[in-house]
Amino acid sequence: MRGDSRASLSRQPDSVLKIVVIGSGFGGLAAAIRLQAQGHHVTIVEKLHDAGGRARVFRQDGFVFDAGPTIITAPALIEELFTLAGRKLSDYLELVRLDPFYNVRFEDGTVFSYNGDRESIVSQIRAINPADVEGYEKFVKAADEIFRVGFALIDKPFDRFTDMLKVGPDLLRLDAQKSVAALVNRYIKDPRLRQVFSFHPLLVGGNPFQTTSIYALIHTLEQKWGVWFAMGGTGSLVNALVQLFTDVGGSVRMSAEVTAIEVNSASRRANGVRIADGTLIAADCIVANSDVARTYIDLIPSTARKSNTNKKLESMRYSMSLFVMYFGTDIKYDNIAHHEILMGPRYRELLEDVFTRKILAPDFSLYLHRPTATDASLAPPGCDSWYVLSPVPHLGGNVDWKTAALPYRNAIVSYLEERYLPGLSSHIVTERQIDPRYFQETLNSHLGSAFSVEPILTQSAWFRPHNRSQDIPNLYFAGAGTHPGAGIPGVLSSGKIVADMIGVA
Repeated sequence: MRGDSRASLSRQPDSVLKIVVIGSGFGGLAAAIRLQAQGHHVTIVEKLHDAGGRARVFRQDGFVFDAGPTIITAPALIEELFTLAGRKLSDYLELVRLDPFYNVRFEDGTVFSYNGDRESIVSQIRAINPADVEGYEKFVKAADEIFRVGFALIDKPFDRFTDMLKVGPDLLRLDAQKSVAALVNRYIKDPRLRQVFSFHPLLVGGNPFQTTSIYALIHTLEQKWGVWFAMGGTGSLVNALVQLFTDVGGSVRMSAEVTAIEVNSASRRANGVRIADGTLIAADCIVANSDVARTYIDLIPSTARKSNTNKKLESMRYSMSLFVMYFGTDIKYDNIAHHEILMGPRYRELLEDVFTRKILAPDFSLYLHRPTATDASLAPPGCDSWYVLSPVPHLGGNVDWKTAALPYRNAIVSYLEERYLPGLSSHIVTERQIDPRYFQETLNSHLGSAFSVEPILTQSAWFRPHNRSQDIPNLYFAGAGTHPGAGIPGVLSSGKIVADMIGVA
């Protein structure tokens, strides 16, 4: 059963619109479901043959690999989509809470088991540096206040500068001009604990030493609602949202890359989208879940973009990219948790190499994902499914991935084998890799950035590319590059912002 077939959808809009959503990532799916539930006629057009965008799935030799995000927080934002459509999340998907959220491992052998148990966290802090217990409690109070103010803004549009002025005093009071690392370092002194409580901006494409301290709210977000996993992998969440969208009457066109957004030069309004086979799909409104910079630069004539010019878009700062190796092993490593953060010998210096110098450093910090720790169905019996992720510079740097990819892969495997996964190289039975070229060529991401616009203060809220285009009044944006930003809660909220803007009028 897919819930009650008599879906209690929102009231019919006064004017039913034909809406095209470009891209089937989480932001596009969230907007599409909400707009369809409002009573509009919504079509998703997707370049690839499968849905999900960055969250698509690779299947290979009996192994299932989630290509992109694997950390689910704020599950209520997902459940809300099903409730709006008169359905039950549990009829489509099973979410399980993880414990630990992550193991954070250091090269000196220290392991911090990061979870939602305050007593456990304090006990581990005391074992590493007793003097930091008091500082952690102060950090928690600061993060809680940031969460109280900041999370309330996650689904509010910043369409006008006055929207920014309203929250300006709060941002100043919370020292939003400081970085997450600066906030953490104010209260915590041990260098390992400083890393444990400041790495989170990397999960949304930010440098902890440059990302606004507003992102410290992630700590409270995780402590409040946990870290979750979708059984079957993140791809099962994508499939559930696609199924929900079609169940309420939405339409999806795969393998349909948009090559142009047609704009009426007189009205400045978009008429529809043209796809690669030449077909024009007419639309009253367009929601772009595609990369913001590439959407403006590649799909819209410069004459129709007085505000979002090429110069403006190209001058923005974009997040780092990723090197990711997906692999399957013919044995299980049961000492490894579902999520592992493997800290290397350098922290700030490595991040400067990635974000500022844009060079491929000889060392690395890694995110190691072992979903078979929770769901054995993602690999053949007795096997493990994995990916290992390394932040790397986007294509604005000087890395030649044609020659760099294989040596980098080999260095990562050797590192894992030496420190964490003994005998790894002899147990890998299938693998594949992606690097910044994948983000640029397959996902159409500007500079091969993995998270679009970098989340610094001067590129946040009103300063970020707007959810409603300043140039084309019926063009909207949902996804990582617009407000509020990357991460599953952020992109789902961008879909809500867009649907509320279009509304039922």
